[in-house]
Amino acid sequence: MKLIKEIHDTIWREYTSYKEVKLYIDKWHVVEDDWNNHWENFQIKVKNNSDIDLLNTLHGIDGTTLLQMAVDLGVETPDFIPSLATFRNEIKSNYKTASSTFEKALKQIETHPDIAIGLANSALESIVKEILKDERLSSVHKDGDTLFDLTSNLLKAFKMFPKSDLPKEIKTIGSSLLAINQQIEGLRSTSTTFHGKTDGDYLIDDPVYTYFIVNSVTTIGKFLDSYYKIKFPQETVKDSFEDELPF
Repeated sequence: MKLIKEIHDTIWREYTSYKEVKLYIDKWHVVEDDWNNHWENFQIKVKNNSDIDLLNTLHGIDGTTLLQMAVDLGVETPDFIPSLATFRNEIKSNYKTASSTFEKALKQIETHPDIAIGLANSALESIVKEILKDERLSSVHKDGDTLFDLTSNLLKAFKMFPKSDLPKEIKTIGSSLLAINQQIEGLRSTSTTFHGKTDGDYLIDDPVYTYFIVNSVTTIGKFLDSYYKIKFPQETVKDSFEDELPF
């Protein structure tokens, strides 16, 4: 009920007129007529004056389609993509390039799932690069480093992998993070249009894989950002004139 209300309000904020709202809903409306059989994935409800009744229409739409609409509109869906809302807010203020790229990825999940994976990979690269700029990490990286290279450098700077005094379980998590990022990078290179494709090459065209990748990027990005902020807190600079005030 809450998600439907949020989708309803977002659609009206975005499109403002009954005509444009109807056009947006038509984007999700599927109708099939086969001889005497009529099928549609949901019914578009109308008011007495024939304008769309958006709220009643949304209540008749299945959960999967509603979630897809929410992602398309940028509505928070914490039960569908864990921690997404928090992650988006964090990178919006601290990692502007990554935020812009990640928002583009979210909008491409349903229509171009392979492109969304490539963008999610790029967003994670931007986050890691931004963290590695901190001189306290004593890390050296090149502009052309891939997500795997960047992650390896960051985990070494965090002393999580490979040499570490941490428990072996934590080191295993570090190596797992590196392996996951390597696979995300691999998918971007081999199964998306980012590196060009030829006839017969496998191309990811099912959003279910993309949602999994976006979930992974969200979880990893949030962890790396949180770990960085805890272990390397930003220093607060005290204004020198404060000590000179006579009160």
